[in-house]
Amino acid sequence: MSLDVSPQLLAEAENGAVREEDFMETVRTSLPYAYELIARLAAELRSGTAEFADNQTPPPSERERGQLLRALSSDAIRGSLERHFGVALAFQNCHRVAVFPPGARSGETHTRFTSTRAQILNQSPELRDC
Repeated sequence: MSLDVSPQLLAEAENGAVREEDFMETVRTSLPYAYELIARLAAELRSGTAEFADNQTPPPSERERGQLLRALSSDAIRGSLERHFGVALAFQNCHRVAVFPPGARSGETHTRFTSTRAQILNQSPELRDC
């Protein structure tokens, strides 16, 4: 299961729309590694002059890797993280996530990062089973 959904949030969903803040709090508490990593990268992007900020350090364990994969493979979670932190997310492998300014999606740097060439160049035997 990706998220630890409280009975209150489940009732909210059963009765209609879910407040974004409530969903994001569930993401934060259910997937703390992924949330904190993206929070750190978003802060790094805002405080620097680089076109994007990315993580190249593997997660400390498979548990954290699983959190990151669950967060980025869900459209709802990924979209909420993007809106919450005001970034566009890009993901290359089992741990290389990057944050870009939202308007960068069609730009040269984002396009290069998300290209098939970049994906191939970012592979190694260590990443085959991640």
